[in-house]
Amino acid sequence: MNLVLQTTQKKVLTLGVSLLLFIGAFAQVKYSNKNAANLVVSGTSTLHDWDMKSAQGNCEATITLNAAGALTALNGLSFSTNALELKSGKGAMDKNAYKALKTDKSPNITYTAATSAVSASGTDYLVKTNGKLTIAGATLDAEITAICKVHPDKTITVTGSKKISMKDFGMVPPSFMMGTIKTGNDVTLKFDFTLGK
Repeated sequence: MNLVLQTTQKKVLTLGVSLLLFIGAFAQVKYSNKNAANLVVSGTSTLHDWDMKSAQGNCEATITLNAAGALTALNGLSFSTNALELKSGKGAMDKNAYKALKTDKSPNITYTAATSAVSASGTDYLVKTNGKLTIAGATLDAEITAICKVHPDKTITVTGSKKISMKDFGMVPPSFMMGTIKTGNDVTLKFDFTLGK
């Protein structure tokens, strides 16, 4: 009787340890960007194309890597940056851009993902997220796609871009020189940063 009980206990213990190892192999881990987040907002005008750049931004995400180090899921992603950190190198342009972005009342640009899907793309991973994007105080549903690369040290490089209509967010495209130079309505936000544990 004791032998049967001991054998059963060993089986239960082995099963429990195996289950813990399996769960551990697919554990969700919180990641954040440890270094600068490279952001570029690109647009057009009746005079020339333009860029505003920032190295400031905070991103946090819960990421699941399997035992082989493959990215299998991304959850709870959030990103924020202060729009006042975006600089073109031209003070007059920055001033008009901040006015369009309504930085006096809503200085932060934020994105919070509600759902995501991960698929392998060669040695990289294509991550599609759906969530809420807030710019100039207006919040809209948005889909943002990024390419993620997992490095040997388990850090993850994230790159991507998102085309945005300023009018959709209630913004008036900036103009310069008494309205003789006008910017286009559409801008592209490009991002590049590295996440670590």
